[in-house]
Amino acid sequence: MSTVLIIDDDAAIRQAVSTILGYDAHRIVEAEDGIRGLQAFDIEKPDVVLLDVKMPGLDGLEVLRMIREDRGASTPVIMFTGHGDFQTAAEAGRWGIFDFIEKPGEAEVIRNRIRNALRQVSLERENSTLREQFSIDGDLIGDSPAMRAVKQTIERVAKTQARVLICGESGTGKELVARAIHRSSPRSAAPLIKVNCAAIPDELIESELFGHEKGSFTGAHAKKIGKFEAADGGTLFLDEIGDMPLAAQAKVLRVLQEDEVERVGGNKTIRVDVRVVAATNKALGEEISEGRFREDLFYRLNVVPIDLPPLRERGDDIDQIALSMLSETCQKNGLASKVFTPDALAALRKRSWQGNVRELHNLVERVAILSPGDEIGAVDLPSQANRSLAGGLRDLIAATPTLSEFKDLAERAYLESKLAEHGWNIAQTAKAIEVQRSNIYKKMERHGLTNPNRAANEI
Repeated sequence: MSTVLIIDDDAAIRQAVSTILGYDAHRIVEAEDGIRGLQAFDIEKPDVVLLDVKMPGLDGLEVLRMIREDRGASTPVIMFTGHGDFQTAAEAGRWGIFDFIEKPGEAEVIRNRIRNALRQVSLERENSTLREQFSIDGDLIGDSPAMRAVKQTIERVAKTQARVLICGESGTGKELVARAIHRSSPRSAAPLIKVNCAAIPDELIESELFGHEKGSFTGAHAKKIGKFEAADGGTLFLDEIGDMPLAAQAKVLRVLQEDEVERVGGNKTIRVDVRVVAATNKALGEEISEGRFREDLFYRLNVVPIDLPPLRERGDDIDQIALSMLSETCQKNGLASKVFTPDALAALRKRSWQGNVRELHNLVERVAILSPGDEIGAVDLPSQANRSLAGGLRDLIAATPTLSEFKDLAERAYLESKLAEHGWNIAQTAKAIEVQRSNIYKKMERHGLTNPNRAANEI
């Protein structure tokens, strides 16, 4: 049962409103002036306050200010006001008034305003409850079985010096895992240095990783410290390790074996104490079999593997992730706090999320900025149905910051579409797109694609 506090010096108004609200089975608390109203507020902790503007002693604006400023309460306050009192409305808006009711107030108007306020309270409480379930590290959000397993692995491995290989699709949060490992490790006071192996040209990656001496090659106008040296005492995060060229892989393997680096163009070895955490969105087993990745380096990196599930397999976590992103976006952009309605959260859970957490973040940021009200409903979400190819490509491009990630997501979307087109017949699909059947199976495994008809028959 919801508690409604009515603060008004007019006994007839209080009685009339109490009678109106009694039909909706609210618990009614009355106060005849501002001082008694604040006392009742402190004792009763009401869900909604109905407040008169003009009262002897403390007027309604002062009571509202004391609720907000002195008590720090966000309880919805609805004000009774006279006709055309624009100055009062402006002042009340500064203190976060929920709504106004012009006196004398029709019964249905009062009931609807109370219902709206209570609905807002319910949504805020639901959001607050979900926020309390967020992970303690502030980044890895979710309590699904898959994420609990990931967090347990992080907790165990972080305190050790073991190398970690994080595998998962683009946009699943591999960097967040690396940060969580570093933050919880004995090396947390030292640097965490990130290298995106896919974003560095092949001819520059050795200089980036190991540094170079002045004059060692054209354009080397000064000595440069490499990422291994910069991460000395801390953690080096090698992102997209599957895209590292073979020549650089051989030198990274030597560093891992001997704990020393040699700058490009130099002849002096430099001792380093670095913990390496690597990540990839590729199936390294396939890369090894095709000669694109060194098997010995794989075993050096893959001491403790962590497999990050795609967002479509973490439906139970989507509410928490979306709410966290929404709160962060509103704060970052100076927006008033907003909430997702239950139907909006349900719609988010139904999406396929090929771009994973990164795609969800882009969508949340977009609707937070563009939605007109404090509540974001399903109607405010961009539709997935009947999207044009150009629109789909625009969304895919927006969700992927690197060419490597775009190619990976585009390959998955293309393969899934072609398999569906041929009734998930592997032989027919392979013939149509002119690739070997074995490659179809490998790519299906890599992208986590399964025949939905077979899954349905197995249920």
